[in-house]
Amino acid sequence: MNSIVQLINVKAAPPSLNDNTADLDRLKKVLAEQLAGVLPIVPFSRLAKVATRFRDAGFAGMAVVNDLPGGPQLVDFMAEPPAVLPAMALDLGTTHLEAVLLDLLTGRELARGYRENLQVRYGADILSRIHFAVRDNGLQLLHDAIISCINSLTVELAGQADLEVNDLRALSVSGNTTMVHFFLGLDPYHLIREPYIPMVNGPDPCRAGELDLVIHPFAPVWIMPSIGSYFGGDLISGILASDLDQNEQVSMLIDVGTNAEVVVGNRDWLIACAGAAGPALEGGVARMGMRAGPGAIEHVALDVASGKISYSTIAGIKPKGICGSGIIDLVAALYLARIIDLRGKFRPGHGSDRLIETKQGLAYVVAVADESADGHPVIVGQVDLDAVMRSKAAMYSILTTLVNQVGVKFADLHRIYVAGAFGRHIDPRQAIVLGMLPDLPMEVFEPVGNSSLKGACQVLLVRRDRERCRELIARITYLELNVNQEFMLRFSGAKFIPHTDHALFPSVPFFSEN
Repeated sequence: MNSIVQLINVKAAPPSLNDNTADLDRLKKVLAEQLAGVLPIVPFSRLAKVATRFRDAGFAGMAVVNDLPGGPQLVDFMAEPPAVLPAMALDLGTTHLEAVLLDLLTGRELARGYRENLQVRYGADILSRIHFAVRDNGLQLLHDAIISCINSLTVELAGQADLEVNDLRALSVSGNTTMVHFFLGLDPYHLIREPYIPMVNGPDPCRAGELDLVIHPFAPVWIMPSIGSYFGGDLISGILASDLDQNEQVSMLIDVGTNAEVVVGNRDWLIACAGAAGPALEGGVARMGMRAGPGAIEHVALDVASGKISYSTIAGIKPKGICGSGIIDLVAALYLARIIDLRGKFRPGHGSDRLIETKQGLAYVVAVADESADGHPVIVGQVDLDAVMRSKAAMYSILTTLVNQVGVKFADLHRIYVAGAFGRHIDPRQAIVLGMLPDLPMEVFEPVGNSSLKGACQVLLVRRDRERCRELIARITYLELNVNQEFMLRFSGAKFIPHTDHALFPSVPFFSEN
């Protein structure tokens, strides 16, 4: 597999009067025979430790070598091979972190977990955190918060796997460009200011000890490279996880989170863009909206004839709110039941007793108070619907603008890979009714789960994938939507259900205003 940290079996002839080669030189020479003739580098602070352990082991045992772009790095020596060689892959999300412990010897999963990003105390979204970072000591507070969060998650996972945190020999990190800046303590000031330039797109691997991480201090930290301010390493991970860059046929990758990030292409070419289409689907806009987690209404069904509504929640517990997939299901169902019109506006008198008047105007009751977790009804109001309409219009406009740039039709796409919680929970058919995704057969859509985390796992285990992620930086053409007039024109036309041009959605019923 050529993992990022390798155990290399060594058996060297002991020194003698006829062979006065120094201990470390002897070890490096023997290792070079298994490293394509390359002598590994030994960091200064590991010189004494490695040399002592090599001699104490009788000049035979297991060398611990970090496989890095600058060349192999010899960081430790063991007399006996360990039962496992653990490492951690991390999805560095804006609101949540998710991580997996892997055994680098076998690729086996040892533990998995997630937790809320502690940076939310300084800002719920990326933009507010960037503004906080430029205040006195703001950047340091954000950096400390994310390191503390990673360390506590590491301790939890190590405990699950019955390991010491110091046993972990590597970390891979996949996140958006801003989160990587916070993780490394880099100033994000220019990320949101024209021409939107990061301090670094492809940071070289560093040592865990340099970042005060609790894993082994000489564990390499591999950070997935980004393309720009709005195209981060999490999307590079998605390309790896879906093999978009390896396929002969043209496909698309969609990842909806804080932004909607999209890539189209194949093994010969790749074009990408990103835009704000996610917040209303993540709980960032809808008042009762929440991320996909326990208690979130994830699916909604509405019987058109009777008006009876049914829903399901994640983990099967009482509803606390509604997540993106539930909102998409609901709005599509409201349209098909003619409770809302093609503009996404409520039609008074068409929602039975579930359409109620509130201080903010009309709202639809998804779950009544007696059914909810906190005794308050889960409702979706007109303001929420308006936000969803903007998000769905932005999403479809991003997709159409991107394929139009390369002269590809939606019908030409072999697969549309849908990543993240959005892809895991969404019903593509309901998204088509809403006019968010193109009107294509269901078999075209393929959920790929947390592709950010999957890509982070791959680079820990496979050298070729580490090489691929760096090659992708040069291969991808990035389309900047902030200054794209075509996108703005398409956005206006997409702010209807399913679209102003109904011919684009032949499978969706069309209702006139009457």
